[in-house]
Order: sequence, then structure tokens, then C-alpha cells
Amino acid sequence: MNQSRMNQNHCCFRVGRGVCAHRLSRVAAALCVVLAGGQPLAAQTTQSHSVHPQTTRTHVHDPGSPRLAQPQSEEIPVDTHAKDSTAVLGFTMPTIDGKSEPLEKYAGKVVLMVNVASKCGLTPQYEALEKVYENYKDKGFVVLGFPANNFGGQEPGTDKQIKAFCTGTYDVSFPMFSKISVLGKDQHPLYKKLAKAMHEQGGDPTWNFTKYLIDRTGHVVARFDPRTTPDDPKLLEAIEKLLAVQSAGEDSDADQKSHEQHAHAPAHDGRAAHQREMED
Repeated sequence: MNQSRMNQNHCCFRVGRGVCAHRLSRVAAALCVVLAGGQPLAAQTTQSHSVHPQTTRTHVHDPGSPRLAQPQSEEIPVDTHAKDSTAVLGFTMPTIDGKSEPLEKYAGKVVLMVNVASKCGLTPQYEALEKVYENYKDKGFVVLGFPANNFGGQEPGTDKQIKAFCTGTYDVSFPMFSKISVLGKDQHPLYKKLAKAMHEQGGDPTWNFTKYLIDRTGHVVARFDPRTTPDDPKLLEAIEKLLAVQSAGEDSDADQKSHEQHAHAPAHDGRAAHQREMED
């Protein structure tokens, strides 16, 4: 009798355990469906190895997505002086009016490159930049302005807005270029080269209105911090020294030409005098 009840209880336990196991398996299966996004796990696993149409869109140009389209539409800047680590006029840059302009056109001039901003505490430096440009431009000096929004988000406007501001507020007439990045992962190659060449003088721009001075041969030779104003005596002295280098060369060329002209003049005058004597 006791043995029969024990067998019966053992059977009930096995059946109960089987039912529990079955129920657990059903619960587990249901969880798999939920975690798989409403699909059986096996189907989800199979589908994960297939190419989803939406996945392929991230690898092609999508005109409807500005974030994806922008890198595709941008051209990689080419440096025609890449082999020269301090020559910085090898790039072609978009002007603030949207035209492409090779910086090589400024070869032979002394150039001051400045990353500018419209909403910075140093923005009034525009006035001094324009004044220095006006004072020295006839001697072969030029300021090149590069708007950048890297510091404090202080240049948020479009190129059109930036141009309207700097010309309307400060009567800027020196060349201005399209907004670029002068720092970080998307730093323009021009500023990468400026920073690398001037690493011993501070390298990268530290704020708006960092200044890089380029000689007449197109090589960057000096860097000035943002708080160094354009009319600071040290900066003006550096500009004047660079302007004087070729001015002295031009004077020498002029003297040489004058000397050559005088060298031929006596012979000509002598022949003329001799001719007059013969006529007399």
C-alpha cells in the first residue's frame, strides 16, 4: 500500500516537473519573441545576416540626408606646395562670395591670416585690421579673413550674414573667405599646416583672431596670439621688416637698370659730340 502511494507520488512529481518544464520553455520562447522585436529568434538570426535595404543607404550618397550628403559633396583641398612644410599659399579657397580663389595670387605680398568671428569680445579688432590693411596695402600687404565658429560658437551666421556684418559695421575691404573650421577633427588643411609650421610659437589658434604672418615667398614666419592687436608695435614691426625685404630688392633692381642705362648713355653722347664736331 505504501509502496503504491510512493510510486503514484513519484509519477505525479515527474508529470508535474514535465509540465513546469514545458511551461518554462513556452515562457522562454515568448521572451525570445519579445526580445527579437516580434519575430522568432531563429528568423531574427537569419535576417541579421541578410543585407537590409536601409543599411545600404548609409554607404551611398543620399540627397535627402544633409548629414550624409555633405561629406560626399565636399572636395578634398589640394596643397600644391605639400612638400614644403611652411609654404601655405598652395590651397584654393572659397571666398565669402562663393568663388574659388587660389591663395597663390597673393604670392609676392606680405600676408596676415586671421580667423575672425562676429560675436566675440575681440571682434572690434576688425577696425584695426582694416586700418593696418589700408596703411600698408600699397606697399604689398594684405589681410585675409577666415570666419570660424570653433570658439564659443561666436560665428554662427552664414557667409552672407558675416559679409553684411563686417562690411556694414567695420567697412572691411580686405579679402574675406568662406567660413571654415580652424581647429579639431574637421580642421581645414590650411590651418593644420599653419599650426604645424608654427608649433614652437603656439601652433593651433587658441581663440578668435589668432594671427599668422606670411612673407612674400608664401612661407609662414610668425604667429601672434588673439589679444595681440593688429596695430601692436611688435606686429607692425614684423610686417614692416617683411615689406622691406623685397622693397630693398626692388630698389636694387631699379639701381641696376639705371646703371645699365647710364653705362650706354656716355657712348651715345660721345658719338653725338663726335658727329657734331665733324659737321662743324
